[in-house]
Amino acid sequence: MIRPLTTAAKPLYVYGEDSSTVRVPAVQLVQGVPGRAVEGQAARLAHQFLRQNEGVLHTFCADANVDFDGNDVYLSFVTNTRVGAVPLLSPTSGRPDIGLVVRPRFEWLGIGAMLGEMGWRVVPQPLKLPLLPGSERRIPPWVLSTIVLARMQALLDRLERRFEMTSDVTAVPRGTVDWQRYATVQMPRLRMLEVPSRFPDLLDNRELKAAIHFTLRKQQSSLETQRNAGPFVAQLVVLCQLLIDKVRSVHPKPPTGAQYQAWNRQPLSTDAFRQGIEAIEWTADDRGLAGIADLNGLPWMLSMEEFFEAWLEVIVAKAAHHLGGTLKAGRRHETTVPLQWSPPYRGSQRSLVPDLILETSTETIIFDAKYKRHWEELQATGWWRLNEQIQEQHRQDLLQVLAYSTVKNAARIVSCLVYPCSFATWESLQRRNREYYHARIPVADRHVEVMLTALPMSANSAEATQFVVDMLTATRDRM
Repeated sequence: MIRPLTTAAKPLYVYGEDSSTVRVPAVQLVQGVPGRAVEGQAARLAHQFLRQNEGVLHTFCADANVDFDGNDVYLSFVTNTRVGAVPLLSPTSGRPDIGLVVRPRFEWLGIGAMLGEMGWRVVPQPLKLPLLPGSERRIPPWVLSTIVLARMQALLDRLERRFEMTSDVTAVPRGTVDWQRYATVQMPRLRMLEVPSRFPDLLDNRELKAAIHFTLRKQQSSLETQRNAGPFVAQLVVLCQLLIDKVRSVHPKPPTGAQYQAWNRQPLSTDAFRQGIEAIEWTADDRGLAGIADLNGLPWMLSMEEFFEAWLEVIVAKAAHHLGGTLKAGRRHETTVPLQWSPPYRGSQRSLVPDLILETSTETIIFDAKYKRHWEELQATGWWRLNEQIQEQHRQDLLQVLAYSTVKNAARIVSCLVYPCSFATWESLQRRNREYYHARIPVADRHVEVMLTALPMSANSAEATQFVVDMLTATRDRM
């Protein structure tokens, strides 16, 4: 029988992969000296644990329940497509002594390397939850820096300007003139066109820019201690320096409590403003910064669906450069096509939003990223041996991408479904020339084609780009 944790044990961590089932012996929830009916006690604690953490578990799990195999009681978690780390309340202590860490099920180059490769198109999302117990080493400190820099960039892009009282010497009277100084200082020196004035001027919010400058300097110091984590940290340092250049005219200064209160009370403040102030506060409190404070890590989350879509966008953007085409991305709201229902108040879905549309002078290629196991399952068992649920999901994916083919009018239209796969599967398929499937749909006045393929997230971006270019060129030549 599995021994329970003692009161002196370290915090319990549950590790799993996204879109999978994780089973943990419920006896690990028992603390202290176990009694004879330890399984009954574990079962009661397991049910209490699920009730206490229902909301948080819903963020990462499609389902969570208590299982009994005849001998032992288990906590069973069915994860969704989100990865990250969150604290969970212990049913015995009532404190966040348990951590749930969900990793990607497909191997990747590492979150830092890939975020850098993708130009920080997506970043981990921090969660407003208690700090993870003893988890700073499990969450790389640069993860917080990534979030903070993204928020500082958004805040600077949307920084509101306001009128501030300014004292200056002007060529003509402006605002309130210091006539005594003008008469006693300027006139005796024959400086008749130098009028000391005090007036309202439209300036950037210098207090906020000073706080941003302070935040960026502190993040830069933190990142400099993490360069051995990988080349992506150097990219973060460069981004940080670019942002510092925008606020260099203002001296860095940590914000005061009164300034926090004033910023948080601002009416009609945007999400970018509120999140930016929150990131400044994290940095000022040394929360999660490497080499500066010994605090626990922040809970965070990242959607692997959005992550895989951003990874595909990087590859297709480079392929568009090779093919001489232009790329539009749903992430930037460039591919939205409204559905015009009649009457307008009826109907269901209001628009079609393809992930990516690559257009050249003669063709349109529509890409739809699907973070699912379908490609791996298809290669392992074949279509006819797939279970009915996966077959039906794949049919829905196929119909969706075919619907996207109607939004454009070109001589050649290709609708391409892209799934993730392991690097070993990708190499195996390349050796057998089975890395993509291609079909044509008979249409009177144009060529409509469907393609199925997969890309590993652990592949070199240049290699993956060349694969996409070769795939599109080869199928075009067969027309």
